[in-house]
Amino acid sequence: MKAAVFQEANKPLTIEDVEVRDPVPGEVMVRTVCSGVCHSDLHFVDGSWALPMAAVLGHEAAGVVERVGDGVTYVEAGDHVIMSFKPFCGGCYYCLRGTPQLCSDQSLNLSMVSRLKWKGNPVLQFANVGSFSEFMVTTESGVVKIPKEMPMAEAALIGCGVMTGVGAALYTAQVPGGSIVAVVGCGGIGLNVIQGCEIAGASQIIAVDVVPEKLDMATRFGATHTINAKETNPVEAVLELTGGQGTEYAFEAIGNVDAARQVFDMVRPGGTAVIVGMMPMGSEISVPGPAFLQEKKMIGCMYGSARFREHMPKLVDMFLQGRLNLSSLVSERMPLADVNNAFELMKTGKVARSVLEISSV
Repeated sequence: MKAAVFQEANKPLTIEDVEVRDPVPGEVMVRTVCSGVCHSDLHFVDGSWALPMAAVLGHEAAGVVERVGDGVTYVEAGDHVIMSFKPFCGGCYYCLRGTPQLCSDQSLNLSMVSRLKWKGNPVLQFANVGSFSEFMVTTESGVVKIPKEMPMAEAALIGCGVMTGVGAALYTAQVPGGSIVAVVGCGGIGLNVIQGCEIAGASQIIAVDVVPEKLDMATRFGATHTINAKETNPVEAVLELTGGQGTEYAFEAIGNVDAARQVFDMVRPGGTAVIVGMMPMGSEISVPGPAFLQEKKMIGCMYGSARFREHMPKLVDMFLQGRLNLSSLVSERMPLADVNNAFELMKTGKVARSVLEISSV
């Protein structure tokens, strides 16, 4: 199969012929139809995070089941599915307590180095997905079945950016109706945090970014106010918009320690700062200790705290009902061969998501 192979940080991915093995018992092979190009992939391309070997990146995808291994009952050939980059075992402490996004079964990750080969050597299948390729193999718990009327580009985005962003508001923070919130970073994740806050019924949604085009998109996705952090101090601007009180919730959606401190400073006593962005390896967030006497809280977010077999189909339903805007997130459509161009467009900040169209339905 053709796949875009990542070999070294700060170097272009190359299109190569990569071998993919057949699914073993309990696994599913999926033909990739669409793959989003997510900022999390860029973290490895630009060296912010490290990978130990050559890899096929991509983790935000939808496709059609090609074949299944023995014992698989959830899907069959021809089913349309969204890929999940966090398969679950169903039996560990975290799965049993209803938080499958934190599944601790390391055996699920061991297969990531055994499914792909390039030039006779193993290639890492990133995040159990590796969607910058024509085919993907994953465990049965790594797919979510969707109706065939769901368009594939929009379905792919649910696999990461939409689930993470909307979920951060609805499931991680559990934003109550009428809340006053701020979102720092209005890329693919931040726009979906904004959508999630709007769905939750937030009364004031303040979007913060440094790129005017992103702030324009934020308004289209539900922001009631925008702040250009290049032109003004964002914390002071948020305090001014909220009568000096600060927000009840604030979300960091960049992966930047300075932005994390800003969202903590934006929330009022008793408020919650939610860190959604993927922080660089080795980074630390510094916040003032006395602020915790005001019952300020800072919490993390993994995959929007999603029980994805439950929550992804709900997001699909909301899209089909016209209540969740996914089509406007698809800024560019391009073939797999243009994957490097997709990363360059992401760096400009002028696209919500580029989608690779790898095969037809």
